Amino acid sequence: MTDGKRPLALVTGASSGIGLELARQFLTNGFDTVMVADGESIREAARSLDGLGGTPIPLQIDLAARPGSGALQSAVSALSRPLEAVAINAGIGVGGPFVETDLSEELRTIDLNVTSTVAVAKWVARDMVARGAGRILFTSSIIARTPAPFQAIYGASKAFVQSFAWSLRNELMDTGVSVTILLPGPTETPFFEKAELLDTKVGTDQKDDPAQVAEQGFKALMKGEGNVLGGSLKSRTMGLGSNILPDALGAAFGRRLSEPGTGDDDAR
Repeated sequence: MTDGKRPLALVTGASSGIGLELARQFLTNGFDTVMVADGESIREAARSLDGLGGTPIPLQIDLAARPGSGALQSAVSALSRPLEAVAINAGIGVGGPFVETDLSEELRTIDLNVTSTVAVAKWVARDMVARGAGRILFTSSIIARTPAPFQAIYGASKAFVQSFAWSLRNELMDTGVSVTILLPGPTETPFFEKAELLDTKVGTDQKDDPAQVAEQGFKALMKGEGNVLGGSLKSRTMGLGSNILPDALGAAFGRRLSEPGTGDDDAR
């Protein structure tokens, strides 16, 4: 059972990867945690985190569908407890040449990564501002900092998240509500398989530990920091370097990572 004396957190995209590890961070640090994902696996994910300190509360909701944000808001409201912290983490991607990829999958990527991010942030931020307290973590990506050939829609969606989150952080600076942006590098999650990027250099290269990324994001959130580059030193250095690359060079670098077939380059 949940304990009304414990703070309540919310993590979207919590069935695997960074989202699952963010939920682990919240639970270990004494938060009851609402864990949201679109598949039935969210229940097993929540069971795997039992006994960490807080209580996991699984919700199967498809946030890529327009009614999803409203359904989530209603479910959280039914708990009759304020959200002290929220990690808006859910995201998907599509890899491959834009002229060949499936439009419906790309529009679903926009619906989840962009539209649902705005919709969830709207009611979460309003509630927190009304109380004068709260913390919001947005998961973007270092891919947001440069053009992303062969991940064009995903990269653009994460650039939106970064810009939106920084704007919101500035707007809310005097309200008691903090906004933190997590920018992971390539991380060991199901993302690359689902996005059909396993035959690319980024898909085959060694990736960061999602537990490390989540811990970095959680600590930055609790400190009220604005920006945190997640993952290994290599990934964080890549993120810093992307700040100074002209767009043309950034696009060329992104192409080397994500172009189909580049996963075999190291063997040549």
